[in-house]
Amino acid sequence: MNNGKHVVLVVEDSAIIRMGSVDMLRSVGYLALEAGNADEALGILQSRDDVDLVFTDVEMKGPMDGLMLCNHVHQHWPLVRLVVISGNKIRAKNNLSDGILFFDKPYVEQAVLDGVARLLSGSLF
Repeated sequence: MNNGKHVVLVVEDSAIIRMGSVDMLRSVGYLALEAGNADEALGILQSRDDVDLVFTDVEMKGPMDGLMLCNHVHQHWPLVRLVVISGNKIRAKNNLSDGILFFDKPYVEQAVLDGVARLLSGSLF
């Protein structure tokens, strides 16, 4: 938490979708950080100790997709909550660990915001 605000790292390779997700999260008071791929996300996580939640797409350019990123984050930063979004529901849902919240693309913003709030409050999982 940073100055009383939860910190959410948005990982999405599409700049337009990433900006929309960041705007959505900021509109309800979260401090939203941005990464265009998993490597950028890992750099941010290594340089900051205040990230509360990673909000990631599955399909991304680069050697690590969102599922691999989630596994890495879960192993190295076990207190960081995880939200995964994907247009490929079957692949994503079948490869997620317990405790990771999943939303289909396109997602309903209020449903995502409600899920993020429950994860960060500890009332989910």
